[in-house]
Amino acid sequence: MAGLFADDDARKQVKQLEARIVKLEQALASTEQEKEQYIRSTLDLQMQMEALNTELRKLHGQNEELVHNLQDAEKRQKDFYIDLDARLRRFEGNDAAANAGVRVDGTRDVSEDPVGENRSFEAAYSLYKAENYQNAAAAFRDFLKNYPQSVHEANVQYWAGNSYFLLKDCKNSISSYQVLVGKYPDHPRVPEAMLNVSDCQLSLKSKSAAQKTLKQLISQFPGSDASEKAKKRLAAIK
Repeated sequence: MAGLFADDDARKQVKQLEARIVKLEQALASTEQEKEQYIRSTLDLQMQMEALNTELRKLHGQNEELVHNLQDAEKRQKDFYIDLDARLRRFEGNDAAANAGVRVDGTRDVSEDPVGENRSFEAAYSLYKAENYQNAAAAFRDFLKNYPQSVHEANVQYWAGNSYFLLKDCKNSISSYQVLVGKYPDHPRVPEAMLNVSDCQLSLKSKSAAQKTLKQLISQFPGSDASEKAKKRLAAIK
């Protein structure tokens, strides 16, 4: 009997040990799963951080490029006004040689300085691209004053109109656009200019004028993208 009880106790102890082993194995398996999950989470976080760092570097590069473009535009503007000031000083002199190429009305002969003309146009357009619309509008206005017969006139009228349009100066915007439409009716920018004219006319509470402009656009440029937009805008005006 004593031997039997000893065997029973031994079996119980073995079962208890087996149960403890099972629990330990389960706990170990759970710990391994948690460890794997932690590793995956850490890797995901690292990947996200790397993606953010890449995006930050990209944004930093874009910011540097924008700063460079703005500085370049400011330099061109400065050079433009320095050049303009120097020429005005020459015009003010009474020396006949200094006044060569100036018409009776005081405007400059565009054939005299085509390089300066192109530089002036590029300087004004750089201001527009840099979204410095106030100074761009002034630069385009000065360009037209100094080069009234320029080959760039059509483009200058369009970009000047856009500058005023973005400044919400509808009267000056309409004025520039209408010169483009009137003098250069076949210019590819005319349909866009007419759309903007109609927007300005609506802003100025001139509904009938806007309707007339849109109808003219549809008639002159049928099938164009601007014409399709004009039809939708015309239908929306009540």
